[in-house]
Amino acid sequence: MRRVRPRPLRVVPPLTWRVRVLPLVVAAVQIVGTRAVTEDDSVLDARGYALLAASGLVLYLGRVHVGLPLAGTLAATGGYLALGYPWGPIGLGFLIALFLTILTGHRRWAKAAAATGLAGFLAIGLLVERDPAPTVGRMFGVAAWLVGTMMVAEFVRVRRLHFTEVARTRMEEHKRQSSDERLRIARELHDVIAHNISLINVQAGVALHLLDDDPGQAREALTVIKAASKETLQELRSTLGVLRQVDEEAPRAPAPSLERLDELLGRLAVSGLDVRLTVTGTARELPANADLAAFRIVQEALTNVYRHAHVDTARVLVGYEPDAVTVEILDDGVGGGSTAGNGLTGMRERADALGGTLVAGPRPEGGFRVYGRLPT
Repeated sequence: MRRVRPRPLRVVPPLTWRVRVLPLVVAAVQIVGTRAVTEDDSVLDARGYALLAASGLVLYLGRVHVGLPLAGTLAATGGYLALGYPWGPIGLGFLIALFLTILTGHRRWAKAAAATGLAGFLAIGLLVERDPAPTVGRMFGVAAWLVGTMMVAEFVRVRRLHFTEVARTRMEEHKRQSSDERLRIARELHDVIAHNISLINVQAGVALHLLDDDPGQAREALTVIKAASKETLQELRSTLGVLRQVDEEAPRAPAPSLERLDELLGRLAVSGLDVRLTVTGTARELPANADLAAFRIVQEALTNVYRHAHVDTARVLVGYEPDAVTVEILDDGVGGGSTAGNGLTGMRERADALGGTLVAGPRPEGGFRVYGRLPT
């Protein structure tokens, strides 16, 4: 059995109050204005009033097809003039239709209608006897009205397109910023969880191994597990608060920064990794984003050393330059890292986001090196 696809319904936008009122206003202005400038009311009969009203009300047909108001107003206005009715604001409906047609982007239709209207006005002036008769000045006046209306409509159309483009650009920028924020949060979660879970995993193994033979060392390992798990939970809670966009109590713990490197190195020392820290230059307060990025690079690099290098020692060098801060992490192990992976990718992204550089790779003398330079 052949399946018949249903025809899509044409969705018509709801009428706004401007769309409802505009044709009525145009019709009323044409009728009242024509009567106001006509000395003898008897020359304007029912048919004349109908044509004046029709050239305004036909604007409603723009919801059916954009060309109907243009054709309708042109026919009603031409018929009104051809029947010899008195002058007045009889071309208002046609000018409005011309304006709206250009506003929707149908400039060819508008130009063709304007040329037709001007030619029709000239033909009616030559064939129909009117009082007063159409003059050259009146012809130029009609042409000026048509050209002026199209120019104003084109200006408005371009401005609308400009504002639409600006709004679209702002929306794209907002989406890009949201994406960057999600990426930043993902990097934070990766750095914090990878570091702390690695500590928890190793220390849990140590605690299980020494639980019977060395309870004191096992207790120390469990203390490290408790501190690392608490920090992880705090970071997760803070991140979820950002994602949910709720107002929470301000964090009580200071933000990660190079000033807290001693805490990081202390936890690693308890876990069995002895890290020697060297600071060159004059330590100073850094911009928050650079300070956080430098700390996370050190943290991630030391996590990789702790997990993969199979060594007991590592070195961290922090350098304060006039316009930058540098961090360098060195180890003598056999598997301190690789040139690929989520950790190194995250470190490079942090450096790139600040306009800095990050280099990571094996050392000629053995081991692994991570070097980052962040502008401040």
